[in-house]
Amino acid sequence: MTAPRDTPASRRIRANGDGTVYQRKDGRWEAAGYVLAVGDTRKRVRVYGSTRKEALTKLTEKIATSNRGVPAASAQGSVAAFLTYWLETVAIHRLRENTHTRYTACTRLYLIPGLGRKKLAKLTAKDVRTWLDQLRTTCQCCARGLDTTRDQPQCCAVGKCCSKRLSPLTLAYVHSVLKSALEHAVREEEIPRNVARNVRMGTPRPRRFEPLTTEETRAFLTATSGHRLSALFELALRTGLRKGELLGLRWEDLDLAGGTASIRRTLQRTNSGGLTALPTKTQSSERRIALPTPCLRSLEQHRDQQRQERDAAGAGWKDSGYVFTRPNGAPIEGATLTRHFTALLRRARLRRIRLVSRPGARCRDCSRSVSPDRSPNPPCASQRNG
Repeated sequence: MTAPRDTPASRRIRANGDGTVYQRKDGRWEAAGYVLAVGDTRKRVRVYGSTRKEALTKLTEKIATSNRGVPAASAQGSVAAFLTYWLETVAIHRLRENTHTRYTACTRLYLIPGLGRKKLAKLTAKDVRTWLDQLRTTCQCCARGLDTTRDQPQCCAVGKCCSKRLSPLTLAYVHSVLKSALEHAVREEEIPRNVARNVRMGTPRPRRFEPLTTEETRAFLTATSGHRLSALFELALRTGLRKGELLGLRWEDLDLAGGTASIRRTLQRTNSGGLTALPTKTQSSERRIALPTPCLRSLEQHRDQQRQERDAAGAGWKDSGYVFTRPNGAPIEGATLTRHFTALLRRARLRRIRLVSRPGARCRDCSRSVSPDRSPNPPCASQRNG
């Protein structure tokens, strides 16, 4: 008589509904259980891991998500269903709020209309390439019906296409969002490979950035004379700090005696938290920079000016701790700063440019980086003067 096979402890002690965990013949561990599926049904899912704990953790996460009423994505389901699941249960916990908002808009405007009806399991690289090529050559006014919402139609509604195409940078962004979503589907073993990675998009050329010349910078600094944020604009021109980094500076970050500033955070507006201080975009963005001598003088004057504003505000002063604030001490909105900058450009009769340079932008006078803090080389005359 054959001896009964020993039942693994994981099968004996797990409660009904918790699923099963067992080791396969190939050495891997497999966990299986029932979760909520699309259409208010239930399906049995299987996950794998190199250890029992890894497989059990994966299954527990899926069951917990199911218990919250979120249906599990299925390779038999549509691309639209998986993208919705990914945005609502995965990406929302791993992306910054503003980034998640952009991902959601990209999915709603382009991914779901173009690929949403296809089955996730049957999506091919050819499908993705064909859709991207069509998106590249299709007028967005016609595709999205934008002309119907205009007071004065100027495209398809009048029988004349305006040929409004997506830029190469936007196309690359849409492609990257799709790759991120499908990469998660691979990690959850919904599909065997990320077909979007097999589609070549090419590297889009960034828009050429032309910072102010030496003469233009001098004219702008002259226009900022007497402005309560003149120290901010001088710091922006001489160091190339981003707008959020400038607004996120606190007095504790500045060492005026040593002539340095520590960049630790960025100030941004989010839908849920309003004006919020966030960590820098990447770990390498958190850094210490040397402050030019003119900036040290202007910052000292700005500190004295802020003390006078605090005395004048009295009990109405909001001690936010930021270097650059509103007259009552509250933080400054990024949009407000942009309006001030644009008004000063008009006052100086200069062309309109972005408030600060993008990382990697090149000086028009010497072709070097316009951000001295990001380069071991000393700034050129154009950067020293503005």
